[in-house]
Amino acid sequence: MNPPSPLQASTLVALGGATGAVLRYHAGRLIGVASGPDALFPWGTFTINFIGSLTMGMLAGWLARHGTGGETWRLLLGVGVLGGFTTFSAFSLESALLIERGFFAMAALYAAGSVIAGIAGLFIGLSITRAVA
Repeated sequence: MNPPSPLQASTLVALGGATGAVLRYHAGRLIGVASGPDALFPWGTFTINFIGSLTMGMLAGWLARHGTGGETWRLLLGVGVLGGFTTFSAFSLESALLIERGFFAMAALYAAGSVIAGIAGLFIGLSITRAVA
């Protein structure tokens, strides 16, 4: 299979990115409702980053094992959907806001926890894919 043309690649990324952004919005909204209006810790972004990393690990494992059409799926799902879904720019803003509000320990816990959970999620996703294959 030939790799997608630049126009096809851009279309795949755009469609996936729009889908991921909508999924991120609704997931964040639902998690925000579940965690309550007075929750100090940004559970929505934290959870979305973990789920995105977990899914990226599963996608990477799948693509590594089943190369057919891999570039198309990588662009649509990895770059597009997961790029639109995960929220490290929001993570950076929320970390800065916690610091500005004087919640230094909470900011450190949030930053370290997000990075550790993201990396762990990726490895868990790879392990799941490897175990299933």
